[in-house]
Amino acid sequence: MSEEDKDLERLKEKRLAEMQKNLSSQQRQEKIASLKEEQKDNKPSSREIVIKRLGYRGLEVLQNAEHQFPKETQIVLLKLSELISSGDITEILDGGNLLALFRSIGIDVRMKTKINVEKDGKFVSLSDKLSKLSSTKE
Repeated sequence: MSEEDKDLERLKEKRLAEMQKNLSSQQRQEKIASLKEEQKDNKPSSREIVIKRLGYRGLEVLQNAEHQFPKETQIVLLKLSELISSGDITEILDGGNLLALFRSIGIDVRMKTKINVEKDGKFVSLSDKLSKLSSTKE
């Protein structure tokens, strides 16, 4: 073998060793990334943590808040989930408590309200009763 062939063989071996090293490094990084994704999947989101603690009409208030104030609600959810996870909040958050919390920090979440009145043993919405009264006067 000539001197050039030997040099070429050494360069090939060196390049092959570099490629194997890069390949193993890339595989290691992929394993680390997949492990991180698995851990991320196992950890519940802040919204899921808060939803587990919501009581009567709590989810309704939360959905209205997310629809009306998405950025602010995310911040509140993050802090609430931290407080729930640390054990500072142990009680169930019903809709009234959650609405009061949002309003106390300046987020005026609007809720759809409906007032029912009793008429002849049945509950009728106030708007229906008022519309019937105004139509009979005309």
